[in-house]
Amino acid sequence: MAELIATQRTADRLLMHLKTRGARTTRALAAALGISVPGVQQHLSRLETDGLVRSTQSTGGVGRPALLWSLTERAAKRFPDTHAELTVTLIESIRRSLGDAALEAVIAEREASSRERYQAHVGATKTLKGRLTRLAELRSDEGYMAEVERLPSGGWIFSENHCPICAAAQSCQGFCRHELDLFRDVLGADVVVERTEYLLDGGRRCAYRVTQRRD
Repeated sequence: MAELIATQRTADRLLMHLKTRGARTTRALAAALGISVPGVQQHLSRLETDGLVRSTQSTGGVGRPALLWSLTERAAKRFPDTHAELTVTLIESIRRSLGDAALEAVIAEREASSRERYQAHVGATKTLKGRLTRLAELRSDEGYMAEVERLPSGGWIFSENHCPICAAAQSCQGFCRHELDLFRDVLGADVVVERTEYLLDGGRRCAYRVTQRRD
């Protein structure tokens, strides 16, 4: 299966935009990619035939309903899941031969190593925005497609549009629990981190609301 990497191909740019921004109309995709609506529609039709995108009619608004385009599960496989099969096999082997406690210890060791590396790059940053931006850069380097968004009501959304260890997380959700603890530790005791979207619960992405603690 071919992996989706940084590319200038219009079809891959469409898939990448839907991956990072969620469902979009044909017109919105055309505007974002800077190409014509008929051009986008042509690519979407091909991707739909290939089973990579699906369309639904949007609800609400005035006038004729627009089509909303989103990725299929098949399209998700175009985004790399790092050594998925090998990782799941190793997890199951540790669980069977050494038990859940040993598996938890392995995950904790991975968390400790990540915490040390992240804190070395993030810890000296004074502002919350700076810490979040640096963390997003580090996570993106690992394949998580992380972003930071400012909330109108205050605070931030830290989101990860892809999970390169999704297969491992499905096999053992301890990875996800430890990552939430990791973000809380790295971003500092002066902030509150809450998960608001969860990929394994059917969310489009994993996302966290990050706010300044007001104690």
